[in-house]
Amino acid sequence: MCNLRHFTEPDSRMKEAIYLKWVLKPFFALTLTELYEALRLRQIVFVVEQNCPFIDNDKVDLQVFHLLGYNKAGEMVAYSRIIPPGVVYAEASIGRVVTVAELRGTGVGRLLMEQSIARLEHLFGKVPVRIEAQYYLLRFYRSFGFVEEGEVYILDGIEHIQMVRPAAG
Repeated sequence: MCNLRHFTEPDSRMKEAIYLKWVLKPFFALTLTELYEALRLRQIVFVVEQNCPFIDNDKVDLQVFHLLGYNKAGEMVAYSRIIPPGVVYAEASIGRVVTVAELRGTGVGRLLMEQSIARLEHLFGKVPVRIEAQYYLLRFYRSFGFVEEGEVYILDGIEHIQMVRPAAG
């Protein structure tokens, strides 16, 4: 079974989250350094911290937009990928949502999701969004308007559930 860190409410470290710089790029516009840092962050969290060996490079990266979040020191501390409709699901999607361990509980994850949704809507309009959520983050994703769809299932040793955010009006 993979190790999971539970979502916590923002704390006094929230001020750091305010100073994030966001960069959105398609795969082929990423620099080698940006690509390296994004893959490294994903590996640290999904493979090492959660103790889940899986193939992260699933070829989806080539077809999506990558949202990179940097702190004042220029370090990548947050990341997600924004997936066009028809690539993974019929709906648009947000995936590989990740923040560095040191900033969890500060609101950085919330800012990352807010930015991800805003960038997705800028790219594709106010379309439905489907995600494959780790089940322990159910309440977190509900707070963004996502609703569970289907049953809980195990993926790479972690409980997941499909969630959909209806098209915004």
